[in-house]
Amino acid sequence: MPAHRVIIDTDPGVDDVLAILLALASKHDELEVLLLSVTYGNIAIELCLRNIVSLFHVIDRELQWRREQGLPEGFASLRTFRPIVAVGPEKPLSDQLMMADYFHGPDGLGGIHSSHPHFTPEETWKRLFKPPPMEVRPTDLFEPSLVPAHQEILRLLRDNEADSITIVAIGPLTNIALAASEDPETFLRVKELVFMGGTISEPGNITPVSEFNICADAVAAARVFALTSPRPETMLPPTPPPSVEHPDLQHLPDYPSHLSRTLNLTLFTLDITTRHVLTREAFTTKMTSLMEQGSPLAAWVWAFVSSTFNKIASLHEGSDDFSLHDPICIWYLLTHSHPSWQPSPLPSSTDENNHGGTKNDVLEDIRIESSGQWTRGQCILDRRSRRRGQPTTSSSEDDTTDVAMEGDTQGWLDPMKGNRIRRMVGSPGEEILAEILLETIFVDTPPK
Repeated sequence: MPAHRVIIDTDPGVDDVLAILLALASKHDELEVLLLSVTYGNIAIELCLRNIVSLFHVIDRELQWRREQGLPEGFASLRTFRPIVAVGPEKPLSDQLMMADYFHGPDGLGGIHSSHPHFTPEETWKRLFKPPPMEVRPTDLFEPSLVPAHQEILRLLRDNEADSITIVAIGPLTNIALAASEDPETFLRVKELVFMGGTISEPGNITPVSEFNICADAVAAARVFALTSPRPETMLPPTPPPSVEHPDLQHLPDYPSHLSRTLNLTLFTLDITTRHVLTREAFTTKMTSLMEQGSPLAAWVWAFVSSTFNKIASLHEGSDDFSLHDPICIWYLLTHSHPSWQPSPLPSSTDENNHGGTKNDVLEDIRIESSGQWTRGQCILDRRSRRRGQPTTSSSEDDTTDVAMEGDTQGWLDPMKGNRIRRMVGSPGEEILAEILLETIFVDTPPK
């Protein structure tokens, strides 16, 4: 049994693909990818799905090449466990559709489907996800699903023991919010939700204050974060006004007032992910010899990562680093017990501000702005040194009386309100992730 069984919810752009490759190339006793649930995000949903199918298409060719070269095949997890691929929604719950193709390229991978079309599978792949099922598939490395992604998430959580599956979300949280809304109790069987999104002190990457994954569907993010609260119904975002563009849009219902447990959510914001970088020099050094030897995977990855380096240089003068935002979430699982993983410190020296966590496991009340004109997707964290209220005592288990704190109209000081987020701020080493990523995905030089 692998140490971690995971669902990866993704909008596969450049760093998403690197994260997925890291997961699939891990050892079979480290990690099993049960499901890749695909969502819109960096690009439109069909382009995201094409990138996932292309990834498996290239891995298939890479495995054949390695066998021919007498090399270790690698990708032990993928060769042991065949993941499901399921398709999610085309748009956010209520916000205007936002994409990051300006950074990831028109196809999410730096235009690779135009510049390197030989790495793109035949268009027949589209039939994989429409009935009736195809008799002959372009690859057997994954199992296509005809069920919506959020329902596949719920099926896996329902069919497996509670606390046996981790969800790694590296795109907008629309799939996750849909699953949580449809069946909150089944969704809360998840062991941990590891999410790359948001920012606290680092500038945003899509607006001055917002990170893309949260900003792309702030309502979904706010709804998912609310499940970490002891009273999730109090943390739901306001119902958006009727949409002129989508007049038939149905908003998700409120959560039940009593749920059996809260969501265990670990957050990787830009504050930590931006510091874990892949340099152009290290990337070039590793990839050059592999491409000369004929590695299909090396050539594919070189094309879209090189394009990303060029894009970064055009946006940020003098920058030659590519932040590994999404791969850090997979690395966290692979090294989960390492003592250097550090959650955020207390906002003050008093234990009163710790929302239910211990001194070594701090839970922060991070809330999502879902309706601001200029602040959509902003993560709000109360940094004041105000004393928090104390829980009331009552003989009734159903007593949820609010604690009245002077001037606290939004419940920031109420111990029964607010979210409970574990935000990571330290890792086993900012300089070693890139090396581990490349060494895990790619094999050594062929024998002489």
